[in-house]
Amino acid sequence: MRKKDTINLVKSRDRGPVEFESRNFDHEGDVMAIARKEVVSVPQTATIKEAAEIMVKNKFRRLPITNPGTGKLQGIVTAMDILDFLGGGDKFRILEDKYDDNFLAAVNEPVKSIMTREVLYVTSKDSISDAVSLMLENSVGALPVVDHDEKITGIVSERDFVLLMAGVFNDELTEDHMTSRVIKTTPGTPIEGASKIMVRNRLRRIPVIGEERKTPHPEEDKLVGMVTSTDILEFLGENRAFNSMKTNSANEVLATPVNEIMETEVCTVTSTTPLGRVCEIMEKHGIGGLPVVDYGNLTGMITESDLLRAIAG
Repeated sequence: MRKKDTINLVKSRDRGPVEFESRNFDHEGDVMAIARKEVVSVPQTATIKEAAEIMVKNKFRRLPITNPGTGKLQGIVTAMDILDFLGGGDKFRILEDKYDDNFLAAVNEPVKSIMTREVLYVTSKDSISDAVSLMLENSVGALPVVDHDEKITGIVSERDFVLLMAGVFNDELTEDHMTSRVIKTTPGTPIEGASKIMVRNRLRRIPVIGEERKTPHPEEDKLVGMVTSTDILEFLGENRAFNSMKTNSANEVLATPVNEIMETEVCTVTSTTPLGRVCEIMEKHGIGGLPVVDYGNLTGMITESDLLRAIAG
């Protein structure tokens, strides 16, 4: 962890004041100071559709799977697992092979078929530093917190760190931490194609650029929207996928172009925006990534993962 001046952070939502001295987060058990203690979980018999609905309702990107009798952690299902199921990766075989393209039947498959069983977690005795290191080393956005009986007692995510750093990280600029090589897509890309891009590249969001550019310069990209894993999850969890179906075919649903589900009013920052301001915008709008737009052109992306790396230094 980098050494900075003492930062007293008193905005920890309903979890009381938290003080981090010199950003040295090595105190045993202090991960519980920022972990969300009210954790929603489901049994592995819940359906994929039910899991998606719960995630959308609660604005979660992940859902722990627990034993209803013991409360012990058995797995976790993420938005990325559901995208994998919707054509992004190997879990799509459930739709193709087991259900022969019958979308309505496949989404009622138990969530245990797509959940991750080998779950990375921290214990309630671990430090914040332990959690940050484990997230960065394994490129995961959140970690369940378990007690000595392996019962889930909380969950800590990248967003928890972003919320704590809002308005504080003003000595560093976006351009020093953003990703400048951005994977993009176009409005006509089908949901299946967007899911593949996200799963293969471990992305939670993709900027959408205009298919017809007014400029002859290919390096200049005009942002027209943003499609996220949450947008695709909402398409399933809010039943929009079912409302427009004429057949039971998964191919019909997954052919829906992203311009029908993407966000067109996109919050953006510039390369010279202070990181503290980036955190404030993410907190205000409840989003995990922002396109970086300079002089009307997309020049990068800044995400919660980038901010976590900046915190770790």
